[in-house]
Amino acid sequence: MDYFACIDSIHKKGFELTALEVFKFQYEHVPVYQRFCNLLNKHPENVHQLTDLPFLPISFFKQYEIKNISFSSFSEIFTSSGTTSSTPSQHFIPKIEEYEANFKMNFEHFYGSSQDYVILGLLPSYLDRTGSSLIYMVNHMIDQSKFKESGFFLNNYEELLATLKLVLKQKKKVLLIGVSFALLDFAESYSQELHHLDLSNLILMETGGMKGKRKEIIREELHHKLNLGFGTKCVASEYGMTEMLSQSYARSNGTFECPPSLTFLLRDTEDPFSYLGYNRVGGINFIDLANVSSLSFVATQDLGKKTSSNTFEVLGRFDHSDIRGCNLMTI
Repeated sequence: MDYFACIDSIHKKGFELTALEVFKFQYEHVPVYQRFCNLLNKHPENVHQLTDLPFLPISFFKQYEIKNISFSSFSEIFTSSGTTSSTPSQHFIPKIEEYEANFKMNFEHFYGSSQDYVILGLLPSYLDRTGSSLIYMVNHMIDQSKFKESGFFLNNYEELLATLKLVLKQKKKVLLIGVSFALLDFAESYSQELHHLDLSNLILMETGGMKGKRKEIIREELHHKLNLGFGTKCVASEYGMTEMLSQSYARSNGTFECPPSLTFLLRDTEDPFSYLGYNRVGGINFIDLANVSSLSFVATQDLGKKTSSNTFEVLGRFDHSDIRGCNLMTI
């Protein structure tokens, strides 16, 4: 099974049946996952619904090489940023075209074609290292954009401001995607100038992450500060991680919606094999079928709340879990 067959199966058979087929495939072809499942006495013969699925703790991506033995080589290895004292996660990608197809599908699901936007990336902490899946995604979107003004900005805020002024005056659609601390720094440095711009064609999107540069704050406070600084009424958010190929987006207010390739369950914080309903706080387990060539069933260290069958809020992280580059929000 490959990514394109998997997406086709979601449309034809539905998400749950496809997920169960992917589980069987990965049980047979991902040795670390098979050993984990066996310890839990979970096999294709006794897994019949989503709540039966075994979810691999995300820490395993640091401790083991999670590889699908169907593939003899890997076109990309994404790594997490982590901290100087922690081991980064590794995600072995056999076919990079699957990631490209998926993030394109996900973005179009929420915003239309990225080709129609001027893509401005303010991601300095990610540009300083290699192996970032976020940088790969944004760089690909920049390359595919119709507009020559698209590009990355490191600490050159004056150039970013000049570019924003130019493209917004020309009534072009603009996506400014940035790590939280850099967007805050930019907004605080140029708030007066930003308030004189017509931002009706701007999508301002944060990816989370203070990276030790500023005090951690909750997402609601972050969005309030960004709205004040930019003179906007809403801030969009992107939620993704090294270990998953799918991205969720919140068009406003921090409520994330899953794309077609993704769903989630909330596990009880006291009993990881029990699952919670709406408006309860639990650990987020993801089923990412875009990961068909690696591992689709991941138990994260993020705490969240289910707001509908397809939407969730991220509220923080379990105590003593590693700080993550794409999500440093705290309760």
